Amino acid sequence: MTKYGVMICGHGSRSQAAVDEFAVLARRLPEFLPPDWPVDYGYLEFANPVIRAGLDNLRAQGCDHILAVPGMLFAAMHAKNDIPTVLNTYAAEHGITVQYGRELGVDPKMIRAAAERIETALLEADKGGAVPRHETCLVVIGRGASDPDANSNVSKIARMLWEGMGFGWCEVGYSGVTFPLVEPCLEHVARLGYRRVVVFPYFLFTGVLIDRIYGFTDMVAAAHPKIEFVKAGYLNDHPGVLATFAERVTEILEGQNAMNCAMCKYRAQVLGFEAEVGSPQESHHLHVEGQGASAPGSNVADCDLCDTFCTGACRLVATGHHHGHDHHHDHDHHHAPYPHADHPLGPESVRKHLKGNG
Repeated sequence: MTKYGVMICGHGSRSQAAVDEFAVLARRLPEFLPPDWPVDYGYLEFANPVIRAGLDNLRAQGCDHILAVPGMLFAAMHAKNDIPTVLNTYAAEHGITVQYGRELGVDPKMIRAAAERIETALLEADKGGAVPRHETCLVVIGRGASDPDANSNVSKIARMLWEGMGFGWCEVGYSGVTFPLVEPCLEHVARLGYRRVVVFPYFLFTGVLIDRIYGFTDMVAAAHPKIEFVKAGYLNDHPGVLATFAERVTEILEGQNAMNCAMCKYRAQVLGFEAEVGSPQESHHLHVEGQGASAPGSNVADCDLCDTFCTGACRLVATGHHHGHDHHHDHDHHHAPYPHADHPLGPESVRKHLKGNG
């Protein structure tokens, strides 16, 4: 008899709060799955347990067919390359079946969960005086990746929220890697003339990047006191998120688990990223696997670049001092260079926040 097990493969974070939130999701997921399917989890980098440890736990419970899904909103390098490498290596070593599902993606349940987070923030803000939806600008902040396919999905989510909820305007920004980053995005929005701006991080969990999003929101709000800035909560363990995760697991057995590869830069010549077609599938994170709070940059108080939150300034400093998620990777393999790394609204926009420059 085949015994199924479920493995949730998280990215990992230096933030203990983020790791705790991910663990809560893994504990709650069994409510949405068949009762005889054990569920475990692990992280690609920084946090413990690592993915292999979760797989070991499932194997110890007799599981010989593991249904693994990336604990991620969209499919970029981590979901497409890093996690499959870990899973395939483990399956070959131990002679078990590991099937890999797709990312959460653009899904009506996820959009409804996002809308509820935004509605909750607006209800709270309206206690201080209601502002019409048409006089409110929605700003959706995504993670930001070196994969334009993942970045474009944030724009699709944003459009569906904008159109579905009837905001006056909507803009999209990113917490790192690409452009526009949070601060230049919000500075642009401040020029549009809206009475209220709702900043919504389309993120699963808290962590360094949520701190960055809210930190830059506070900074821009202080510079534009006539505009009301409202910080909406991230997705966390919303029931719609849990239901989508469960669907991603069960659909593996129905053969519906394939990612949409039509716009994948590793498969198609996507505009601006043509040189990355056929890049090898390899894990990029063994150097920080399981380091947890001892990983470089775990504590912004120890950083000589930033004051109260991680701005991502370390991307601009080639000194070997890394903090924040946007670290360089100093090890044997090489990433393809991001083609717009010098964009003035991307990581270069934080240069003015380097200590001594501001």
